[in-house]
Amino acid sequence: MRVIKEPLFHFILIGIAIFGWFNWVSPQSEGDDNGEKIAINEVDVDLLSTRFEASWKRAPSEAELEALIDALVREEVLVREARKLGLDKGDQVIRARLAQKMEFLTTAIASSVDPDEAELQAYLEDNAERFMTPSLVAFDQVFLGETAEPSEVAEVLSALNSGEDWSQLGVPSLLLQTMPLSALSVVDSAFGRGFSGNLTDLEMSIWSGPIQSGYGQHLVRVTGIQAGGLPSLDDIREAVLSEWRRETGDDLAQAQYEILAAQYEIQTPTGEGDDQ
Repeated sequence: MRVIKEPLFHFILIGIAIFGWFNWVSPQSEGDDNGEKIAINEVDVDLLSTRFEASWKRAPSEAELEALIDALVREEVLVREARKLGLDKGDQVIRARLAQKMEFLTTAIASSVDPDEAELQAYLEDNAERFMTPSLVAFDQVFLGETAEPSEVAEVLSALNSGEDWSQLGVPSLLLQTMPLSALSVVDSAFGRGFSGNLTDLEMSIWSGPIQSGYGQHLVRVTGIQAGGLPSLDDIREAVLSEWRRETGDDLAQAQYEILAAQYEIQTPTGEGDDQ
């Protein structure tokens, strides 16, 4: 199995131990010796108190705690009687909730584990495309309108090079005259697809053009370029750790499922899984 390797193999062993512990401490069936006995212990009371305090920012009074215990007993009675009537059978909401809790047991394991530096660095390098930062470009632009004659372009360009106030030149529009450092995709969303591709090779701080956008022609002065790339682990540690845990949780959940499913003989109309 692909995921049976360090350190996931250790996590899977922990997962098996957790599932075994839950199986040991939980009731085996509704018909066992304690099937008609409802016992609320100190652990249950502490949990009720903790939940109350988390919601109300204070400890419950004796009367409130007694009411919580009564509500818990009532819930347990009704749940047991509902099970006796088979009301839990075929209920998709209940089935989905139980499956979700089983999945949570495995994902919680991955969420509680911190990989060492070498493993996290290796994960970053193996999944570099997920963490690459985009190239950024900043520029000023003078809009020349949908079309501009060569003589008009030359006139505006001459004015720009002579030091005239560039913000007062060209054709007024709602387009940003100054674009701060932005991803190329953001530039294209503002000026039209492909516009950013004409900027990255321009000489810095020099008015150039005309450059065609989705609206017309522009004279452009690039004021900043920041190449994209893979950040260092120190710069994006939390993002890498989050992704590592998510993927580790997915792999662990699948491995745990395969181990659990192997205990059953599974038959389907298509014949898939009959070898379990």
